[in-house]
Amino acid sequence: MTELQMINGDYIPNGAGDFCRLEGSQALIQRILFKLTARRGALPFLPETGSLLYTLAREKKSARPALCTRYVHQALEGEDVTVTGVTYCEENRSAQVRVNLEWQGEALEVTASLGGLTDENS
Repeated sequence: MTELQMINGDYIPNGAGDFCRLEGSQALIQRILFKLTARRGALPFLPETGSLLYTLAREKKSARPALCTRYVHQALEGEDVTVTGVTYCEENRSAQVRVNLEWQGEALEVTASLGGLTDENS
């Protein structure tokens, strides 16, 4: 498995007219980060790609951790990984989700920033 390397949504040039590529677990981590941070339904030709994590700010604070876990599992359906844990953390009106995975016997961890939250539904 090979993926083009991205940083902040931009492909990284390799200096030889092509782009840097990732392989193995690094490619998988990048793909998972993309799926967690892309808004589900925003890609017209891939409507099932992405997650609903961006909608957590609309939910009551007490419901967010359980919904986060559900949205992570939904976003990663079809990936050849096992989700072994999801941790949702809010601090200073921003949120992060840490996802622990197992892939081909290897333990992996992915952390995604979910952006700002409001206190409307606390």
